[in-house]
Amino acid sequence: MEIPGLGTFEKDDDLGWHYGPPTTVEVLGAARCRIVLDGYDDDDAPEDFHAAIRRFLALDRSALEAAAPAIYAYYRDVTEQVSDDGRVEIDGPHDVLDHVRPGQEPVVSRDSHGDRHVYVSVECNCDWEPEHGLQIVFRDGATVTKVGPYDGHLTNAAAFADPSLDGVVYHGR
Repeated sequence: MEIPGLGTFEKDDDLGWHYGPPTTVEVLGAARCRIVLDGYDDDDAPEDFHAAIRRFLALDRSALEAAAPAIYAYYRDVTEQVSDDGRVEIDGPHDVLDHVRPGQEPVVSRDSHGDRHVYVSVECNCDWEPEHGLQIVFRDGATVTKVGPYDGHLTNAAAFADPSLDGVVYHGR
């Protein structure tokens, strides 16, 4: 399947996902990634996926830096529960991104149960939480709107089944 301006996407028939060609993603440190489309075939407005991908690919590191305080809050919550010998020391939000390694398959999908926006979700490894990692979610591919342990949810409102969390980037433990 060809997506204008994005290239040829190959379908994985087992998962139903489409994988794009290797693409440089500046916001993820100029990593070479394959964009993954989930739910694209059945979507009523696939052009929303295209727009979200274009916005995501136009982002630079400043989008992650804006989310660094929320990512640092997640780090703090996790390390408060860890003994001193297992703790990774991070001085503050300005250093937290040095301890994050983004995955190479950002997943683009629509929130079919909530606000109906298209989100780009990035699964990351992080030094302070090897088991659950870090999930960074970009609403419409433009702005980080959720960070925390990787749980597959696109919003905190969905993750905690609590509409009052709509718009909350990080919901502490």
